[in-house]
Amino acid sequence: MNHLNPHSHPKPSRAQIRAEVAALWQLAWPILIGQLATVGMSVADVAMAGNASAQDLAGVSLGGSIWSMVIITLMGVMMSVSPTVAHHVGAEELHLVPHVVRQALWKALGLGVLAMGVANLAGLVFELLTLDPPVRALAKNFVHITSLALPAFACYRVLYGYSTSLNQTKPLMMFALGALGLNVLLNWLLIYGHWGLPQLGGLGCAWSTMLCVWFNLGGLLWWMRRSPVYRSTWPFTHWEAPHWPEIRSLLKLGLPIGVTYFAESSAFSLIALLVAKFGTTQVAAHQIALNFSSLMFMLPLSLGIALLTRVGQSLGAGDAYEARFRSWVGVATALALACASAAFMALCKAQIAGAYTSDVTVAALAAQLLIFAALFQLSDATQVATSCAIRGYKVTRAPMVIHLTAFWGFALPLGCVLGLAPQWLPWRPDQAMGASGFWIALIVGLTIAAVALTALLRRVAKERLPRIDG
Repeated sequence: MNHLNPHSHPKPSRAQIRAEVAALWQLAWPILIGQLATVGMSVADVAMAGNASAQDLAGVSLGGSIWSMVIITLMGVMMSVSPTVAHHVGAEELHLVPHVVRQALWKALGLGVLAMGVANLAGLVFELLTLDPPVRALAKNFVHITSLALPAFACYRVLYGYSTSLNQTKPLMMFALGALGLNVLLNWLLIYGHWGLPQLGGLGCAWSTMLCVWFNLGGLLWWMRRSPVYRSTWPFTHWEAPHWPEIRSLLKLGLPIGVTYFAESSAFSLIALLVAKFGTTQVAAHQIALNFSSLMFMLPLSLGIALLTRVGQSLGAGDAYEARFRSWVGVATALALACASAAFMALCKAQIAGAYTSDVTVAALAAQLLIFAALFQLSDATQVATSCAIRGYKVTRAPMVIHLTAFWGFALPLGCVLGLAPQWLPWRPDQAMGASGFWIALIVGLTIAAVALTALLRRVAKERLPRIDG
């Protein structure tokens, strides 16, 4: 009979836990700054287009919603390179890394071209909406122009995962900050027509976004070519044709992550549309709470990306106990930081809302929603940390099912019941709760995901521990 040996690995000391938290943070903080810089590009686009005109702001926001959904999905599919390379690094099989990266780049090129087609088809939805013709034209052209960056974005995410798995996150931060600065400069030149360039209005944001993505890809390739850190795993030493078994393996690992990311982002987008029926005040308050909580989410997300690398390297080295230890330290760290951010949001809700708007009614409702957003942080941080740790084990289908069930099986239906209170339902609130109902439903959905993913991580980590006969 086989059974686990509970005494084969000593309980970690406080010093070991502190050392792991420090190592995780060392990897995560440049990712965090890079993520914030990327968010900053979207903020700059909205702010600078809004200063041009209300039509420019509307067109950029609509076009940007398609762009965001496509790149988030692509980001998830490309994430398969991270655990694969991390396992090879942990196993000291560096000679296998270049092949994985080359095949991942073939996958990225194919999916990037496919994403171009999907994005442009999705842009046809603007024909179905009641929009002013200039706004519709701008939104469609925004999608057309930014779609030219999708192959470059997919390839960049491969190099991003490759670099992270080698513990090299500072270059990613450096180029994200560079892209933010370039984005603001190009927006200033192209939106307003400075230095003799044409005044393109909101369309300038599209050209700026497209050029910044290519800048990121070119800059990172240039850095990697010059840095000795990448020399032993440099993937461009020779030509290699597509190897379909390797590409299929990467797709098998990455597609469930892409579906997970799409399910989450599309659920949030749909909720924003459903809240719109309650008028401008509810929409504005919802967007304030969502924007600030998304900003706070960058912290556990960055920890999760670093955690995926740490867990993958331990498993590659054949140390399942170390992988389990790193997983739970990472989850606990994310939850502790979420407690701090939740307390900050709850205590400073009025000040946060006031920083976004001078409208007293909107600020009051936003402050109320920020209480829900504070609670939201705890389950959100737990689910992102556990799901990233599980991906470090190269398990992606079960988390996909959990996320789909949590968002589309619980959060959205419950949100419709609480937020809309449809008359045909036998059980419903006496009055539609609007945005508050959707936020309560999101907390329920994310809590279900957090609990289920925690149980899954516990099971997966336990199954990987060595067994002995006895």
